[in-house]
Amino acid sequence: MTEPSTTTPVGVVVCQDSEVDVKSALLVEIDDYPIAIVRDSYGELHAIGDTCSHAEISLSEGDVEDCTIECWAHGSSFDLKTGEPLTLPAFEPVPVFALSVHGSDVYVDVTNIINGVSTQ
Repeated sequence: MTEPSTTTPVGVVVCQDSEVDVKSALLVEIDDYPIAIVRDSYGELHAIGDTCSHAEISLSEGDVEDCTIECWAHGSSFDLKTGEPLTLPAFEPVPVFALSVHGSDVYVDVTNIINGVSTQ
């Protein structure tokens, strides 16, 4: 489970903690960039680029299982912690952003791309 942080929030509030159910995703946008806020099977929250690296498909519409999300269109699965594709046809990772919870607010910092994948 994502533990509430006691530090000063960094980033932008994108939703409330209660808005994302276990094994589901929520599409948000920061500066017109689509981000999937995903709660994995274990209750942990993640923030990844919402667009599948194989095609222009929203990942937030896919299925969440364990610590992965599957693109509904072609079946590529992505690791929520690393952004790495685990199945074809995708072979490029998606960006993973820093996420923190303060109280019930979920913050995403798009300037802190954990896995170094470009958002361009």
